[in-house]
Amino acid sequence: MEYKDYYKVMGLTRDASQDEVKRAYRKLARKYHPDVSKESDAEAKFKELGEAYEVLKNPEKRAAYNQLGANWQGGQDFNPPPNWDEGFEFKGGGFSDDKATSFNDFFEHLFSQSGHQDHSKAHHTANASGSDSHAKIHIDLEDSFHGLTRNISLSAPELNPQGQLQVKHRSLNIKIPKGIKAGQHIKLAGQGNPGVNQGKPGDLFLEIVFNNHPLFRLVDTDIYMDLPVTPWEAALGTQITIPTPLGSVDLKIPPNSKQGGKLRLTGRGLPTQVPGHFYVILQLVLPAADSEKAKALYQKMHDELDFNPRDPLKIP
Repeated sequence: MEYKDYYKVMGLTRDASQDEVKRAYRKLARKYHPDVSKESDAEAKFKELGEAYEVLKNPEKRAAYNQLGANWQGGQDFNPPPNWDEGFEFKGGGFSDDKATSFNDFFEHLFSQSGHQDHSKAHHTANASGSDSHAKIHIDLEDSFHGLTRNISLSAPELNPQGQLQVKHRSLNIKIPKGIKAGQHIKLAGQGNPGVNQGKPGDLFLEIVFNNHPLFRLVDTDIYMDLPVTPWEAALGTQITIPTPLGSVDLKIPPNSKQGGKLRLTGRGLPTQVPGHFYVILQLVLPAADSEKAKALYQKMHDELDFNPRDPLKIP
């Protein structure tokens, strides 16, 4: 993915104040507006400028973008690090799909999914309640099976007296309940943004995201695992000890099992109120004919077994 240097687009340094961001946009917008500009590439530059401004004018997204850009070196393809947006506090809103798709792939990839459900309770009164804030946290699949208390680090942008962006950090101990699902939110009352005067602080909503697992994949509340088996294990049947999030289980492979066969362990999926299931998908693996003995065994099967997998297709 191509990295977009929004500071370069706007002719700014990374420590530019928010007022400097606004002034740079107004100046360049007049220069490249397609209705008045005589530049041959005015339309493209005006669109690129608008994209950069949408990020840099927003302290929250600018802070996330600054951290993301620290992983890029000029002249290289850009690959965002895993979980790059974990722990960033947003005040709700975010870019809509319509806004995101009007810009380039870099912008869309980073920000089209960054919106959060807006639980804001702020009111325009003398004693206004603080707005709610939102962040993503990543947990392991096994954490949902046991529940746990863990410490998380959160980062939120703020402006110093000179209007320059800085990031404040805080740590919280949170309880992750057993059976929590991806996409669910943990609400921490009073941990959002402070209120005005006597107004109550907002709440903090933490969205749960599961880390990728090396063995299992999650579909809603069901867990799937691909299990390699030999042709003779599938043909003759056997018993194999397999891992699950709750420990090892002896799984019976029935005789005459097929490639892609699905075996179910009832109730061993995500431990929600109605537990999911654990599915094992059989993946037949053929041994290589890389020795004279192996070749002889394959030749013997060819000679003695009346088997042609293409018969149903009427192909010789």
